[in-house]
Amino acid sequence: MLINVRKSPLRQIQRNWQLYLIMLAPMLVIFIFSYGPMFGIQIAFKEFRARDGIWGSPWIGFIHFQNFFKSYQFRRILTNTLGISIYELIAGFPIPIILAVLINESVHGKFKKGVQLITFAPHFISTVVMTNMVLMFISVYGGLVNNIIVNFGGTRVDFIAKPEYFKSIYVWSGIWQNMGYNSVIYIAALSAIDPSLYEAATIDGASKFQKILHIDLPCIAPTIIILLILNCGRIMNVGYEKILLMQNNLNMPASDVISTYVYRLGLEQAQYSFSAAVGLFNSVINTVLLVIVNQIARRVSETSLW
Repeated sequence: MLINVRKSPLRQIQRNWQLYLIMLAPMLVIFIFSYGPMFGIQIAFKEFRARDGIWGSPWIGFIHFQNFFKSYQFRRILTNTLGISIYELIAGFPIPIILAVLINESVHGKFKKGVQLITFAPHFISTVVMTNMVLMFISVYGGLVNNIIVNFGGTRVDFIAKPEYFKSIYVWSGIWQNMGYNSVIYIAALSAIDPSLYEAATIDGASKFQKILHIDLPCIAPTIIILLILNCGRIMNVGYEKILLMQNNLNMPASDVISTYVYRLGLEQAQYSFSAAVGLFNSVINTVLLVIVNQIARRVSETSLW
């Protein structure tokens, strides 16, 4: 007869104190650098004055949010942010999956490693260097793209000065830089597939495309769903570093997004409360989208974050 004796939490901690000690460091980092700064969120609801501090500044409620919603720039900023994010999600999300499947189907070891190295390396190029490379390629005078256009009888185009080209330049340069890095997790998921499934499919006469369609994609579907949920939860987070480096007065109608708007108001114009309100609005929208997409994934499939 087996007796199930449930140990107290204190006894478990005493017995496995080394594991809890290892967990302590990352938990402290999360609380200090992620949860600690959330104390400053309250300035979004105050008229922050540095001399009075956060507690001493007067409470004004949702006035900053109302001013942002009524601003003539609200529609443009929100449209640009969503436009770039959705464009990046639709164009960039499938490419690492396709790359991972193609690499997995390669039978030549050296070729496979070479492709992985070539596609993975651009991820480690700094944003400043990568942006300058892109600007050099599309430069009006001396740029590779314009030289090709001229050689085929066309006229030079100032791509970076035209708002209609900005989103494509931003998105596709990001895809080129990160597709190899983003494919790593899919390659790892593909490597965990049972080889007997491929053997059975070969015996049944399945082609490579049929193996991809009926073995590879269903087996990595949970990984795809989880990453899709996480990407949808970051859909409003368009990084400001690369956009600021590519931004100018001519392409501003297409390049001004929430992150650059917050940077401009918060750091350049010292409107700390207003910029905090805009940033909080951005975070709330991301949280709502994360919850909605997670619920949809939970109902459609058996995979979800929670």
